[in-house]
Amino acid sequence: MQKLILLFSVIAVFSLASCDETNTSNTPSANVGIDSANFTQVQWTDTLIDFGTITKGQKVHIVFKCKNTGTKPMFIYYVRPGCGCTVAEYTKEAIAPGGSGEIDASYDSNHGIVGQIRKSITVQTNTTNPSPQLFFTGTVLDPSLARDTTAKKG
Repeated sequence: MQKLILLFSVIAVFSLASCDETNTSNTPSANVGIDSANFTQVQWTDTLIDFGTITKGQKVHIVFKCKNTGTKPMFIYYVRPGCGCTVAEYTKEAIAPGGSGEIDASYDSNHGIVGQIRKSITVQTNTTNPSPQLFFTGTVLDPSLARDTTAKKG
């Protein structure tokens, strides 16, 4: 019985170890940001987006797009919003020359202030031109004032 348990344990360990389907050719290595021989060029569509006016409590979805204008695969390897009210996802695979990637951010106004806001997202890529700091701006209205304004219009 002990041999049978040992056999199943060994099989389980080997099965789990062989399930790693990571495609290392599409994921950045630890030194992608310092390997200047593999740097490329990036062009950002917008580095500043104004989402307009929302009422406190609403969430806003902001998308920053970029294009690999160089000749080597591009990696977005670091994305960090400037505050806890913003969450950002980004293209994690290699972006082929001519291909596009994006930073997909969500801003939750429940965790921010009322009034004019300006938030940043720090980005690092394996590019020769500096990675920009991305910004989004807008106005967050106090919900009680927004209702008063709506009531007066009706």
